[in-house]
Amino acid sequence: MAASASSVIRCLLTVAAVLAPLLAGGAAAGGGLSTSFYSKKCPNVQSIVRAGMASAVAAEKRMGASILRMFFHDCFVNGCDASIMLDDTATFTGENNAGPNANSVRGYEVIDAIKTQVEASCNATVSCADILALAARDAVNLLGGPTWTVYLGRRDARTASQNDANANLPGPGSTLATLVTMFGNKGLSARDMTALSGAHTIGQARCATFRDRIYNDANINATFASLRQQTCPQSGGDAALAPIDVQSPEAFDNAYYQNLMSRQGLFHSDQELFSGGSQDALVKKYSGNAGMFAADFARAMVRMGAISPLTGTQGEVRLDCRKVN
Repeated sequence: MAASASSVIRCLLTVAAVLAPLLAGGAAAGGGLSTSFYSKKCPNVQSIVRAGMASAVAAEKRMGASILRMFFHDCFVNGCDASIMLDDTATFTGENNAGPNANSVRGYEVIDAIKTQVEASCNATVSCADILALAARDAVNLLGGPTWTVYLGRRDARTASQNDANANLPGPGSTLATLVTMFGNKGLSARDMTALSGAHTIGQARCATFRDRIYNDANINATFASLRQQTCPQSGGDAALAPIDVQSPEAFDNAYYQNLMSRQGLFHSDQELFSGGSQDALVKKYSGNAGMFAADFARAMVRMGAISPLTGTQGEVRLDCRKVN
């Protein structure tokens, strides 16, 4: 009987040991990533990234949104592997000039500058993918948003695919069903999707991405549509910018959801979250509870950061984020 009880206890302890990191870190811990990955190999990496992002955001607040967007566009295409930063080569056409990225994703030089500082501190140790994950977290926090623990240990891809970028990134005209499906394909729930969409509380968008919305959508505030039409004509002016969040485009807050409730979402895909569908109730909650949104956003960012990372001997630690070693 004592032996049997002992076996049960051993079994339970084994289960607890297996579950503990999974429960603590969600998908990130299960993906071979760790909160202490560089604690001995490059203990200053987080402070270096933070300083670099603080400088970039101080120079231009919009850069915070740009770095956050780069991370999202990286993770959704074959995982968080910094493939988005690779320039085209003779052997592959990369992601830079894919439809969702061309003349749109920006901030490469910010990550390059941070990488140079990290290399000076600990050569050939920290991946571009991990630097981007840390930079995205700091970008949000520097603009007034939450912070979170970033799991580290990603390695960098040796290739990239323009076709995959075109296929995997949801567009501004997406329906709610499409958004739920595309995020679901990456292991993210509808709640994760609605929280992560709150990244649109910061940043600017080109006229070409919201023209159809302001001229053709019915579910839009007429005054808001007229305001946006002033700088986004029905033809031409594709590159003209407008704030995605009409209230506070440089502050990471929950105003995005308040905008949706007053039919002032800039993209069709934004307004889909509050248009008589499954996410209406959650949008209402976030619009009135900034703390709930911040907590859910942070959790969803950890989950997104754990999409298909390269770990161990996979990939490499690039010395230059723009090209393979």
